[in-house]
Amino acid sequence: MNQPRHEDQSAAPSQIADNAEEHLCIRDLHAYYGESHILHGLNIKVWRGDVVTLLGRNGAGRSTTLRAILGLVDKRSGSILLNGTETVRLPPYRIARLGIAFCPEERAIFASLNVEENLMLPPIVGTGGMSVEEIYSLFPNLAERRKSQGTRLSGGEQQMLAIARILRTGADLLLLDEITEGLAPVIVERLSEVIALLKQRRYTIVLAEQPSFAAPLADRNYIIEHGQVVEEIAAEEMEEKHELVESYLSV
Repeated sequence: MNQPRHEDQSAAPSQIADNAEEHLCIRDLHAYYGESHILHGLNIKVWRGDVVTLLGRNGAGRSTTLRAILGLVDKRSGSILLNGTETVRLPPYRIARLGIAFCPEERAIFASLNVEENLMLPPIVGTGGMSVEEIYSLFPNLAERRKSQGTRLSGGEQQMLAIARILRTGADLLLLDEITEGLAPVIVERLSEVIALLKQRRYTIVLAEQPSFAAPLADRNYIIEHGQVVEEIAAEEMEEKHELVESYLSV
């Protein structure tokens, strides 16, 4: 098995602009749920405005990586620099105020509230959050269902609403966990368009996703196995390294 990379996991110099800014830097991250040791010295760098994908089998540690960034694990150690600020010892509410937002796999919308009420709830953590009308322009389905309760939304509409809510906060670093899971192809295609648009707007996005969805969008891909990064693959390398990716992801 390839050995995990540690100190320098950024893309090659030719792949990063001279004025690129490091938005998120994770070094030697360990994370635990109770006594279970999930992440084992994980290292990742994310440049401002990049879309980065975490690939791996179920249980590899992708979702835990996203949750550990926000402090949503029982214990963590190592270093997590967000805009140069060390956050590994900060509580989640303080981390969120640094301009980071999380869309979990379970979506976690308020089912008893309608679409518009859900959109009005998120706290503001940064400037530049989208207005409700901008959200409706991005997600026309939600505009049509603005007075519908969460329980009356389809799975795809619930996922759109979960993403829309974090766009209201003003966060510019978005952590998205399996946002296409179980959705119809037409909804998956719309989410792909939304991610591409957010990238144009210079959002930084970290996706835990399947390569079929993420590869066309991502600047770089990190393959995680047993709680460690075992490969870093740039967008232009994905095709030639297809068999290597498949070897890590196959069951």
